[in-house]
Amino acid sequence: MTHLLELPQRMQFDQQLWVRVTVIENIYKLFGTVGAVFEMAAILTAIILVFLIRKHGSTFYWTFGGAMLLAIAFVSWIIFIAPMNAEFAKWLTFPIPSNWMQYRDRWEYAHAANALIKIMGLSFLVISVLVKTTEERDLMRNTLLDRAVLRSQR
Repeated sequence: MTHLLELPQRMQFDQQLWVRVTVIENIYKLFGTVGAVFEMAAILTAIILVFLIRKHGSTFYWTFGGAMLLAIAFVSWIIFIAPMNAEFAKWLTFPIPSNWMQYRDRWEYAHAANALIKIMGLSFLVISVLVKTTEERDLMRNTLLDRAVLRSQR
């Protein structure tokens, strides 16, 4: 998410500043360690939740969608971002290529797309809770109405 919010400013950085912050100083260093733990925990938790509520109708589908979107975000990181990180690691010992902006653009936009996928995944999971809450509220309301009708018929 931070990459998405930082995107407009970072796209204005010149080569020296962008490479220094992103590659040399490695400002995102903890994202690869601490962030990876949280990402894996989120995906595994969502998958476990899908299994636990597999018989809960529409709630299941929203939860499944959310879990899949979180997994897709991780796969997109592997496909699009990890190779760029490997390329940037070379820049520590080799000259920065003249087309560095193409690398930067791919890396920045891949992070932005990844953040949007995660936001959608979280949204699906929140909707699944709202759907479940609405279904339970309606069930409770119908149960109370049924009881009231039964009492009035006595």
